[in-house]
Amino acid sequence: MKRICPYCEARREIEIVNKIEKVEIRGESIEVPVSYYRCKVCKGDFEDPKDGFDFLEKAYEEYRSRHSMMQPAEIKAFRKKYGLTQGELSKLMGWGPVTLSRYENGALQDDVHDKMLRLAMNPENLLRLIEDAPDAIPDEKRRRLIDDLLKERELSLVPEKVCEERFLRYEPDEFSGYRRLDLTKLFNVILYFCKDGDFKTKINKLLFYADFLHFKHYTVSITGARYAHATFGPVPDKYDTILAILLENSSLASEEFTCSDEITGEKLVAAKNPDFSLFSDSEIRILATVRERLRGFSSRKIMEYSHNEAGYKETASGQFISYKYAERMEM
Repeated sequence: MKRICPYCEARREIEIVNKIEKVEIRGESIEVPVSYYRCKVCKGDFEDPKDGFDFLEKAYEEYRSRHSMMQPAEIKAFRKKYGLTQGELSKLMGWGPVTLSRYENGALQDDVHDKMLRLAMNPENLLRLIEDAPDAIPDEKRRRLIDDLLKERELSLVPEKVCEERFLRYEPDEFSGYRRLDLTKLFNVILYFCKDGDFKTKINKLLFYADFLHFKHYTVSITGARYAHATFGPVPDKYDTILAILLENSSLASEEFTCSDEITGEKLVAAKNPDFSLFSDSEIRILATVRERLRGFSSRKIMEYSHNEAGYKETASGQFISYKYAERMEM
């Protein structure tokens, strides 16, 4: 391969060098894979100015992912969903005119601002912000937004009547992680794990590990869901009904995925953003940890992984798995 070497100022044979660079962000070491060219004549290293690669931007992206912070594209998508300009949303948040623009263009937001954005993504909270700042948005647009948000609130993610009809209420115990079942949280955890789309088998295991890992560290589950011993590993009780509700109200979408010429599968993809304002800091950390540690696992690999858990091996098919097994978890 030949390129113009900026050091030789001539067309030279070059090689591609791949390596891992480290950068410290807020006291945390972030590794970023980078590629660049090396001239075989003068051994000078250089980048292609056309590739648009930004090392710091990639490091920030990884940092946000680890800490479940909003990415620039998510911030922009949230703002555009409601037809807000940067200036309008900035006024609603009580920020200076440049702050939001910097975040949308890749600057790393601070924790407080990230939490404020997460809270604002909840229609109820955004409605309150609009009502409390009448001068932030032109009157006609403000009235339309308030009307849209009121309608969105009516179409809430978990209608109470549906919950009562489809789910058996139970008291907190060792099989629920000593928490009462919180369907709103459970549904939003599913949306979080389905953000990039995945198979039902893997989603069920991610839910199991999130609840049990949180119990292991904080003696209480995240969602209060009960998990049963099934053929393909631990699954949430009534998981088919849970997923059906999310598909019915268009919070989840089902996409056909071709595995081979003759085999197709079904991937579940979140059609809505999860509401992170529902979760504590410890819960968000555990969700991010589970997603990161099991990111590269296929459905089969995570199934086999879960089969090695004491809570699975020491229960029979159909039995609920006690959260007390969390202490002996592999993760």
